[in-house]
Amino acid sequence: MRPQYFTTPIYYVNGKPHIGHAYSTVVTDALYRYAKVRGRPARFLTGTDEHGQKVERKAKEEGLTPKAFVDRLIPDFTSAWDALNCRYDDFIRTTDARHEAFVAELWKRCVQKGDIYLGAYEGWYSTTDEAYYTEKDVENGRAKETGSVVEWVKEPTYFFRLSAYTERLLAFYEQHPRFIVPEGRFNEVKSFVKEGLRDLSLSRNTVRWGIPVPGDPEFTIYVWFDALTNYVSALGDGAFFGALPDTDLFRTFWPAADGGGGEVTHVMGKEITRFHAVYWPAFLMSAGLPLPTRILAHGWMTVNGEKMSKTAGNFLPPAPIADAIGADPLRYYFLREIGLGQDGDFSHKNLLARYHGDLGNGLGNLLNRMVASIVQSAFGGLVPAPGASTALETALVETAQRSAEKARAEMDALASHKALEAIWELVLAANKYIDQCEPWKLAKDPSQKERLGTVAYTVLEALRWLSVMLWPVMPEKSDAIRQQLGLTPLMPTVDLDLWPSAWGGLSPGTKTRPGAPLFPRFDEDGERQVLARMGVTVAPKAEPAKPKKEKPVTDAKPETKPAASATLPEGVISFDDLMKVEMRLGLVRSAERVPKSDKLLELKVEVGEAEPRNILAGIGQHYAPEALVGRRIAVVTNLAPRPLMGRVSQGMVLAVSDEGGLSVLSPDKDITPGVRVK
Repeated sequence: MRPQYFTTPIYYVNGKPHIGHAYSTVVTDALYRYAKVRGRPARFLTGTDEHGQKVERKAKEEGLTPKAFVDRLIPDFTSAWDALNCRYDDFIRTTDARHEAFVAELWKRCVQKGDIYLGAYEGWYSTTDEAYYTEKDVENGRAKETGSVVEWVKEPTYFFRLSAYTERLLAFYEQHPRFIVPEGRFNEVKSFVKEGLRDLSLSRNTVRWGIPVPGDPEFTIYVWFDALTNYVSALGDGAFFGALPDTDLFRTFWPAADGGGGEVTHVMGKEITRFHAVYWPAFLMSAGLPLPTRILAHGWMTVNGEKMSKTAGNFLPPAPIADAIGADPLRYYFLREIGLGQDGDFSHKNLLARYHGDLGNGLGNLLNRMVASIVQSAFGGLVPAPGASTALETALVETAQRSAEKARAEMDALASHKALEAIWELVLAANKYIDQCEPWKLAKDPSQKERLGTVAYTVLEALRWLSVMLWPVMPEKSDAIRQQLGLTPLMPTVDLDLWPSAWGGLSPGTKTRPGAPLFPRFDEDGERQVLARMGVTVAPKAEPAKPKKEKPVTDAKPETKPAASATLPEGVISFDDLMKVEMRLGLVRSAERVPKSDKLLELKVEVGEAEPRNILAGIGQHYAPEALVGRRIAVVTNLAPRPLMGRVSQGMVLAVSDEGGLSVLSPDKDITPGVRVK
């Protein structure tokens, strides 16, 4: 079992952290926690990139030395990661003495190899990106990839012989087909390298804020040679043996030439993939050091559909959002909403929808329905012993095992969003199981006590499994589930794999401890308050219209202008008429045929309320009941209840049909149940 070393990019300190930084850090923390749950030795590094021209200029603008400027910003980063429950093992700063010492050693090693030489650079440079660009990378004075302003520079510089590493890098990529995920990013990097690499300018003589070039202090080392080295310098702690860090940390967590050592995963935004996948491996090859194991390059983050920018004022700090809604719901949203390697959008509306839907109505309701209700009233708060199993229990256990196996595989593949989808199969199945077993009815019949115990135990054991699988993503809420189950907080231990596989680990007789709801619901006013705490400008609540006073009867001529509705063509409704119809996205929890009816199916549909709606739909000749369970469908929710065949329907399923048959209306994305159809 190889040790696991996870790193975020080190964040540039020319401003405060925003949700883009937060996403990278939360992803890294979740992967790190997952490794610990699996019993693997794991280490998590984050930190700050503090040298370079941007910092030098910004500090001068504020009348500070560069060091005083960066020192002032560090607490913004550490407090943000604390607010998000990110528990890193080390925080590296490029101004640390241990880091500067290793950068100098790495430089000397590359010089000894003959890969660094003095020359002159003339070309495009972006101070914003701290990057050099060729003519094909620039258009209208800006870098094509990032949009940053570039300037033409001409200065003496030390170069790195990057051109000598084209074939070696391509051979390495061929030997390590999972070096970069997702695959699309890997293909981009390979295409870039196949075009042929040019030698890289590796120093500046017009920038003083940086690490001096060993033996030539008129130059400072290029910020990317400096910054990338942090991943090794943090393991070295200033102790070296030649160019190798002489520490147990380095020997444990960095890959070894013989295939031993650790596995290294660098997590970063896609815009800096080239630096990590081309420059960093070439520097390490030159210095004779093994390369990292993999690079996870995620996409960019927009805010409510707009690109983050200072002009738009939408660089959202993560701490106020976590404070308003909780760190774990925000972590869940990041990891569920945004697919591996894809660009993502942070939406306050979608965050609240996930909170109320997946978390409140799904996970929180599952815990509350059993621990705070059935177990307390029927078993005095003690976990009951299960009796004989039926097909329903067998099905739920199979779902739990399938969910755990699939989630494990997806986390191993760094696909946290797919892992959560797999875990939620168990959440949905457990809620469906409760609806099928109807424990509230069993509790009224003393002869069904054993059966009720089986149902209660089955749900509680499913919750125990969920408390482990969700711990990497929501550590606080997972431990809160465990506390209500009467269990101790999860304590990962090296060489002990805690990932659930054996059913029945919850001991009968354990004293449960019901607590506050995991995800308290917000009413309209509460939601407005939460949004305000997140920094969202919320329009004041409209006051109800005052009744108009009747005008006194006069001799004035009657109004001859017809009412607006009278001017509408026959068969046309007004917008106000349309708004009277409330349509929401529902999630089918269960479905069964209505006896003595070929057409009617009785559905339990979650629509964002405390309990699922009972809806009767005449679609039984087109759908088998089991084909609808777990499906998202559009339903009308404000119809008056309608009795049908001795049952009551509380809504209507929307569908379309033609000669080819009937189809219920479903979204093509995993939208949260309960949101309005519009």
